[in-house]
Parts: sequence; structure tokens; C-alpha cells
Amino acid sequence: MRKRRSIKAGLPPGSMVYVGKDVVDPPRITHISYDEEGCKTQELPDFNEAHFSTTKEKYNWINITGLSNVQLIKNIGDYFKLHVLTQEDILNTEQRAKLESYESYTYIVLKMLYYDKDKRTINGEQLSIVLIGNTLITFQEFRRDAFDGVRERIKTAGTRIRKNKVDFLAYALMDAVIDNYFLIMEQMGDNIDELEVTILNNPNQQVMKQLYALKRNIVLMRKSVWPLREVVSSMERMDKFVFHSNTKVFIRDLYDHTIQVLDSNESMRDIVTGLVDIYLTTINNNMSSVMKVLTIISTIFIPLTFIAGVYGMNFLFMPELEWRWSYPVILVVMVTIAIGMILFFKNKKWL
Repeated sequence: MRKRRSIKAGLPPGSMVYVGKDVVDPPRITHISYDEEGCKTQELPDFNEAHFSTTKEKYNWINITGLSNVQLIKNIGDYFKLHVLTQEDILNTEQRAKLESYESYTYIVLKMLYYDKDKRTINGEQLSIVLIGNTLITFQEFRRDAFDGVRERIKTAGTRIRKNKVDFLAYALMDAVIDNYFLIMEQMGDNIDELEVTILNNPNQQVMKQLYALKRNIVLMRKSVWPLREVVSSMERMDKFVFHSNTKVFIRDLYDHTIQVLDSNESMRDIVTGLVDIYLTTINNNMSSVMKVLTIISTIFIPLTFIAGVYGMNFLFMPELEWRWSYPVILVVMVTIAIGMILFFKNKKWL
């Protein structure tokens, strides 16, 4: 269950309160130290200042998974001298994507999204990135992430990540997140194609529910990607001591990818809006067809009902009632009228 931001109401700025989903798994700290010569990965049982003080000669990626342990986040933040507002933002998992530059470090926030194929919904978590010296620290809510490819490249000798500083690692992590956006957009596109076929062949209320669920997914994607465009643009304009010139070339490509995701999202939103209109139009057309058939049937039976009503009054001086052929004659007249009206409707192309 997600905790509400209201629990922070009235608290002073910098208050360490976790705002996010309750997680059963304990926090996990993974440390990867690397350079051109080698790479070492280890999982730490807890936060040990002595361990981190011995890793300053190499490039380091420290990944903390799970934010429910507020004291752990505070200890790490205090050790690396992170501002209390940064520590507060790390624990508040409902942040908008942003970039903040402090005197000794740079703080980046973005959303890492996943697509649930069964439920056809998008789930997300906040990813916080801290660039401080030759160390990059990431804070995630859950153990699932999109960084397996990045980890493999760090382990592989001769890769560009191993040859560059941690600013390139920050780019690689963000690139993995944005690449995952493309996968989500493709899966949503397949969903749209299926719904389009269903709407044209068999529109029903379930389709409408799926369309609105898809619309919510598109809105969530836009809320995640739109501010990220500003973040990437700011990264490109930052001082060369934060993001080096060889990394900024790749950041420009990252910006292009962000714009592509936004363009795809906007196109998808227009398509879904069109599908909703098609659905409503199809339902109205089907309803009109039903009403048309019922109206024609009612129109055919109006004169027949009139004839039946006249001869159903049973007046005493009604000579047709005593005539031997009255019944078959009236039936023939009624059938003839019905057939004539049907032919008339067909001639007018109302049938």
C-alpha cells in the first residue's frame, strides 16, 4: 500500500520520512568497483563506512535497493555528505524527474517503468542517482530493474563504460531506462492494434475499460518522460567537470531518444482518442441499426393493427362479419399490405 504525502504535512523541510510502497524484502547494498584493468562486484550485508573509505582509487557504483529503512539511507547520506533535502527526496518516491546540482555532487531523479502484460498496466518506481567524485550511487525502491545489460558491460573488459568515468555510467543507466520506455511503447502499440480489431468486429464494454486503462498508461508515460526531457537537456549544458565532453556526445543522443518517446506517446494518445470515438460511433451505429429495424417492423404493423382493430370491434351491423370469405380475404389484404410496404422500403433502400 502506498503511503500518502500527507504524512509529511507540518514537518520541517529535510524530515526523513519514507513515502512509498511497503516492501517486505530487506534493503540490499551492491557495490561494483571497476577501472580499465578489472571489475569487482560484491553484496554488502550492511553499511560499513570502513569499506567505502577504501574504494576511492577506482570508479564505484553503489546500488541501494529498498528505501524503507530510513536510518540506512540517513547513514549513507551523512557519510557522503548529501544535503538533507536530497536525502528527503530520495525517501519521497513521488518526485518529478529533475536534476539538482550541489557544490560537491549532482542529484538526478527519474522514473523507471515496467509493463505488466497480463494486467496491461504500467508499474513504476523512482530511481535516484547521485554523482559524487568517482562514485555513483543509485537508490531504487524494488529489486527489479533494467540494468542487467549495464552490469554485463561493466564486467566485460574493453567496453566504453570501463574506459570512462562515472558520468558515463550515469548516462548508461539513464539510457537503459529510456530504452525500456521504447519496449513499453511497443507493447502498448500491440495492445492498441488488438483493440482496434476488436472495436471494428465486436465492440463491447470490456473494450471501453481497456481503452481507458490504456489512456491512463499513456498519461503516466507522459508524466514520466516530459520532465525527463528537461533533465537530459540540463545534463548537456552542465560544466565539463560533471559531464565530460566525450559523455555529452552520448547525452545528445539520449535527448533525441527522449524526444522520440514523447512523440510516440503523443501519437499514441491521438490514436487512443480516435479509437474511443470509433467505439462510440460504432455503438451508436449499431443502436441506430437496431432502432431502424424496430421502426420498420412497427411501421409495417401499423396498418395491420388498424385493420385488426376495426374488425375486432364486433359491431352488429358489420356485413363483413357474416360473409363466409371475410377471414381469408382480410388475411390476404394484410399480407399484401405487409409485402407492399417491405418492397417500398427496399426500393427506398431503407432495408
